[in-house]
Amino acid sequence: MASEAMYLLLKTAFELGYRRCEWRCDSRNAASAKAARRLGFQFEGMLRQAMVVKGRNRDTLLFSMLDGEWDGLCQAYEAYLADDNFDAEGRQLHSLGRFMAKACALA
Repeated sequence: MASEAMYLLLKTAFELGYRRCEWRCDSRNAASAKAARRLGFQFEGMLRQAMVVKGRNRDTLLFSMLDGEWDGLCQAYEAYLADDNFDAEGRQLHSLGRFMAKACALA
């Protein structure tokens, strides 16, 4: 459901004319960085010492998705979310990452 929610959020943003969407996370949060990449965001860089959190400097990773990339990524999301990619119990047959890899290879 999280992938579908992100698809709907991104689709709406780009349909409204936004040029870019950003994903930011703590550099220590490997799971969040992995999710950003899986969802089609591209790594842009690190904001070093972006803020102080609980008494420590926090480095923030910055990922983005641009409107020019959305057409290919949208197709990947739609292929992933298609009914024929899920079995009778609702389990995915192919991962979103597989569809994203195909979309990136075509770009």
